Amino acid sequence: MNYIEKIVKVQKKYFYGNQTKSLPFRLMALDRLEKSILKHEGEIYEALKKDLHKSKAESYMTEVGMTLSELRYIRRYLPFWVKEKRVITPLAQFHARSFVISEPYGVVLIMSPWNYPFMLTMEPLVGAIAAGNCCVVKPSAYAPAVSGVINRILSDAFPRKYVAVVEGGRKENTQLLDQSFDYIFFTGGVQTGRTVMEKAARSLTPVTLELGGKSPCIVDATANLNLAAKRLVFGKFLNSGQTCVAPDYLLVEESVKKEFLSLLKKWIHKMLGKEPMFHPDYPKIINQKHYDRLINLIKGEHVVEGGYGDLDTLQIAPTILDQVSFDSPVMQEEIFGPILPVLTFRNLPEAIADVKRRPKPLALYLFTEDLAAEYRVMKELSFGGGCINDTIIHLATSRMGFGGVGSSGMGSYHGKKSFETFSHQKSIVKKSTWMDLPMRYYPLTTWKETMIRMFLR
Repeated sequence: MNYIEKIVKVQKKYFYGNQTKSLPFRLMALDRLEKSILKHEGEIYEALKKDLHKSKAESYMTEVGMTLSELRYIRRYLPFWVKEKRVITPLAQFHARSFVISEPYGVVLIMSPWNYPFMLTMEPLVGAIAAGNCCVVKPSAYAPAVSGVINRILSDAFPRKYVAVVEGGRKENTQLLDQSFDYIFFTGGVQTGRTVMEKAARSLTPVTLELGGKSPCIVDATANLNLAAKRLVFGKFLNSGQTCVAPDYLLVEESVKKEFLSLLKKWIHKMLGKEPMFHPDYPKIINQKHYDRLINLIKGEHVVEGGYGDLDTLQIAPTILDQVSFDSPVMQEEIFGPILPVLTFRNLPEAIADVKRRPKPLALYLFTEDLAAEYRVMKELSFGGGCINDTIIHLATSRMGFGGVGSSGMGSYHGKKSFETFSHQKSIVKKSTWMDLPMRYYPLTTWKETMIRMFLR
């Protein structure tokens, strides 16, 4: 038995002791997690700087601050969510009481990615703890400094029989997926997501898959072009484009394309300077493998901004590619970097048709002042979530679920959705014993059938 098998075995034994299920225990666990995060806050910033060259301000905005906000929101409302929910009992079941109880799944596995390595580990964990589960956490090996801090934070807060961190790479991932968990929550790429689902299917383990895809940004001629460019530059080049909901490509109406490209360049220069890689807070690409992949996507394309990188620092300048078609190499995979391909459309039905022909994206962004266009896009296109007249901010709330659809993922989390994701909804009918309607019992005579039909209208 290897150490991963031992962790799972010990956690299952601890879970069956029922300690994690009480509300006071869960609230105390959330308190301990918050205190440990605050204790190690400085180390988190240092680790994010080392792994991704993120500034302290960006790290707080996109990782630490969002995690603490989610934790505090869930802790505040958890006492209401754990209560049993009364539902109406059908007349045919008179006299009885019907209710739903939320119960934890048991021992859950949380596998997180490297692009937002702290937040995308901790936010699912908060939901799993709130639901009363034991947890095995697997941070990404591509962000080793953050992985180490996460291990220290969780080791300080919890015993391994309750919450355990497994560090490492592919070998550890394989060993984890060979275990029989009660639930698996995975955030990462589509290909790995398929592997996770295949492994989970062997033991019929339920999964949540937070994946990605090519998320479009549609800009029509009625849009506030200057503000649209500003918000698109923010959403696209945040974390050097390594964001699962980053706008992957731009679909802009032909009549405003030239003006809009000029505005994009203006806002890149205003936010990051004319030499963005000299900016002290511009993030880097996670490793050389991804750096080389991104540089190859730029080769042979028509560059109108950026288009170069620095292998020594693993940085790539914010890049805009013009004269791109849907057949171009850069349009065949999720970019996950600071490269924005630009395509055009003549009218909204054409843009809608272009998006429909491709797999359902994790996010979609529409910039328009035309209410009819807004209504049509929202009605006709399927996507995980998105924004009208902004980018990426839809995931920064605990009051709405976040997740994909189709090949961009399944299931959702954040706020109450996180609690529900990691909980099984157990439906119960408590029947009274002071009376017993005879119509359901054999022999099913004509008068009983008449009564059944009346009750089941």
